[in-house]
Amino acid sequence: MNIGIYKQGQGHWTRLMTFMGGMVLFAWGAAWLAGQLKKIEIPRDANGAYVIEPQFVQGGTALLLIILGAAVCYWLAYSKPGSSEFLIATEGEMKKVNWSSRKELIGSTWVVVSVAVLLATSLFLVDLGFSKFFQMIQVLNPTN
Repeated sequence: MNIGIYKQGQGHWTRLMTFMGGMVLFAWGAAWLAGQLKKIEIPRDANGAYVIEPQFVQGGTALLLIILGAAVCYWLAYSKPGSSEFLIATEGEMKKVNWSSRKELIGSTWVVVSVAVLLATSLFLVDLGFSKFFQMIQVLNPTN
């Protein structure tokens, strides 16, 4: 297993953000696992004291999972050639994207919101019309 950085200097930001996203997932998993370990009964000695403190079991297991997660995320984002090539290509393609300006984005947002309101209003009126029609022909009983 190669632990060096494959094609160092390429795809820096996508690799870094992928690594950080993976670590967030492993941290959530470690927090969940630590919570689940609270439910396990830790053995006690003859005096009733814990053989090992529950906090050490929870913290040690969570830390072990985070270290394992860091190794897996590093390997996937930095060392494995297949995923590294994908992330490098992704960063290259993202540089080619023509991003909208703030003015275009605000204008497009207003169009979408206006069309949504217009569509919701027209559907409400059609529904109201059908409701009145079905009440008029006595298919739908009005609620009192």
